Amino acid sequence: MNLRTASPLIATALLSAGASTAQPAYPVAPPPEVARALEGRTPGAPVNCISHRAKMHVVDDWTILFRDRGVVYVQRPYGGCHGLANGMSLIRDQFGTTQLCRGDINQVVDLRTGFGTGACSYSEFIPYRKAG
Repeated sequence: MNLRTASPLIATALLSAGASTAQPAYPVAPPPEVARALEGRTPGAPVNCISHRAKMHVVDDWTILFRDRGVVYVQRPYGGCHGLANGMSLIRDQFGTTQLCRGDINQVVDLRTGFGTGACSYSEFIPYRKAG
């Protein structure tokens, strides 16, 4: 097998592996801050994209909450976004789109110094809506 035929096969394998790694919103008890934000809400089916206008709140390196029109979305980035809990910021690499989507890559950057500490990728967004 040469490199030209191997590349598409590798890409297909990576995409199919990524597509099957959906993670539950919380396999164990969520942090207290998340539990308060989700109180009285029920989880819905995971969605791949949400509006870029959703308000973001960082809980820790492993959990980001987004609020949009009464819905709270739980985002647990693949592998976490190391440094967010210490005041780092996410810089999104997507331009010209009005959505935040699963698979979007974000740079983790210290805005005071301009130095990046790495990157992270969004997983599915779990919507929580008030019952009733």
